[in-house]
Amino acid sequence: MERTITIQQIKDVAQEAYNLYKDNTEGKNADYIPYLANINPKLFGISICLMNGEKIQLGDYQYQFGIESVSKVLTAILILRQYGAQKVLEMIGADATGLPFNSIMAILLENDHPSTPLVNAGAISADSMVQPIGNSDAKWKAIVDNMTELCGSAPQLIDELYKSESATNFNNRSIAWLLKNYNRIYDDPDMSLDLYTRQCSMGITADQLSVCAATIANDGLNPDTKKQVFGKELAPKITSLIATVGFYQHTGDWLYTSGVPAKTGVGGGVLGVMPGIMGIAAFAPPLDEAGNSVKAQLAIKYIMNKLGMNIFNGHRISIS
Repeated sequence: MERTITIQQIKDVAQEAYNLYKDNTEGKNADYIPYLANINPKLFGISICLMNGEKIQLGDYQYQFGIESVSKVLTAILILRQYGAQKVLEMIGADATGLPFNSIMAILLENDHPSTPLVNAGAISADSMVQPIGNSDAKWKAIVDNMTELCGSAPQLIDELYKSESATNFNNRSIAWLLKNYNRIYDDPDMSLDLYTRQCSMGITADQLSVCAATIANDGLNPDTKKQVFGKELAPKITSLIATVGFYQHTGDWLYTSGVPAKTGVGGGVLGVMPGIMGIAAFAPPLDEAGNSVKAQLAIKYIMNKLGMNIFNGHRISIS
């Protein structure tokens, strides 16, 4: 079955979602990271990037916020580019933990691998894999260059956030050395943790995230820059990782109610991938109890359901 959705329909529904949720006051900013606690909770932006590069944007879509855990998707793509899908599966894994993003218990339960590059343990392991091994500056350049290619423009390190994260990342320090104990970190643990902390402290906009999501949806071809960033064979791999664990222990509920693979971060950003159709991103700082943006979830869910877009329904959708 094939359905046609017009760009005007997408614009109208996005505007409806923005108007419906812009004054929502549910949730609260992440308070365990001082920088994030002080962000204006009223900020709210939506950005949609179509396969032809056209964008639909509302609100604070150019506000630069901390990318946080959404960065795990981008670095997962980098190691997929450097190692290939099979090697990443062997060295990290592609399974959901069913536990919170920063769980130490997950490592103890599955000590043969960190499960997925989209939770903290697997993301730190992924940073340790980034080539060239042993060279922090060169590894960081590879991480930032990859982010820039995916987003179509360069993100900027938020130094205050980086310092704030570094001063409070006690749990992640434990994760890094526990991975070392199980031989599942592939470079210096402290270096790998620092790279992970820095990548989470990058400033990104909803605009940039929607381009990144659209690049994944477009089989690795950036719709904005027209550059083939990664091989098309990797697109379903990264989309499957996002679908499996993008909302951590609430991923099943998210997919059941939204139908779109999406990745969340405690900075308030959410990145969603609708293969072959569009990338969508939304940003709002107040989070629910699991660390996911309340307004970003509501907006993306509304847009997907109102337009009848669902990765599981088997409908072929064309945009006109």
